Order: sequence, then structure tokens, then C-alpha cells
Amino acid sequence: MAGVLTAAQVFERARDAAAEATGPDEQALQIDFDALKANIHAALGDRKVALMHVNKFLPEGYEEQGRFNVLLLTNGKVIFDMVIGDSYFRYDIVSVGELDKAQVVDAVWENKAKRQEEPFLSLRLMHGEEAHLLLALNDDERTSLLAFASAVAAARNPEK
Repeated sequence: MAGVLTAAQVFERARDAAAEATGPDEQALQIDFDALKANIHAALGDRKVALMHVNKFLPEGYEEQGRFNVLLLTNGKVIFDMVIGDSYFRYDIVSVGELDKAQVVDAVWENKAKRQEEPFLSLRLMHGEEAHLLLALNDDERTSLLAFASAVAAARNPEK
């Protein structure tokens, strides 16, 4: 995996994602972008990020913590799960080698607001009692998620 993103580029993409993370019936995000930039730089340092996936909507269980999360896979095969909110920033770090299980689910969910079923794709990365979830609700997100799943699979179970 060649390094493609620096901490500065991750911040730029996270800042762009913040604007998209607010639903039409929600108050706009009140993120201190200077603090977010400093937090991302402190977390990543000089690491090179091979893949980045943005969950525009928080997975179940994260609701009280933020508005969206960003999952990163570094060239060193380390996963960062960054939860970003109005006045909240948290990140978990796990090595791909420490994962107990990686699970891909391609299914549909019932969107009660629209009264219809919609497709989704998810990648659940589990270690111990923790799970890190990547969600895809459209084709662009599916491409990002599948690239992430492929990279995790290659790192954990290389073909010989």
C-alpha cells in the first residue's frame, strides 16, 4: 500500500465531510476546525494513510458521541476510528493484526422515514468487545468500503 494521504489531507477531507454530515432537520455542526486539525495531526503524526472511509451517519452505539466518524487505514496496517462531533473528538487505534474478525454484510434496511427498503453495505472490524463499523449507503461509499475490506483481507490473510 503506497501512502496517499497525510494528516493535513485527512483533515481537509474530514472538514468537507463535516459539512455533509448535517441532516436537513439538524442544527449545523459547530466544530472548532482548528482544534480538529490539531487533534488529527496529534493522532496521526507522520503516518501515511492508505485508505480513508467516512461514515456520514454514525453507526448504532455512537449516537451520543458525535455526528460522523472517519476510519483510516495506514500504510503500517493500523486502523484509526475517529469520531467527530460538535465538541467531541475521540479515536480508537487497532492494528489489523489484532482484529479477531472482519465481516462484510450486503443487505437492505427498512427506512421508516421514507417507508421503503434501501440497500446498504457494512464492514465490521472486531477485536475483543469492540467493533468498528464502516457503512455504505451509495455506490461511492460502497467503492470506498470494499477497498477497505480488500486491504484488511490482504493484510490479515495474504495469498501465498
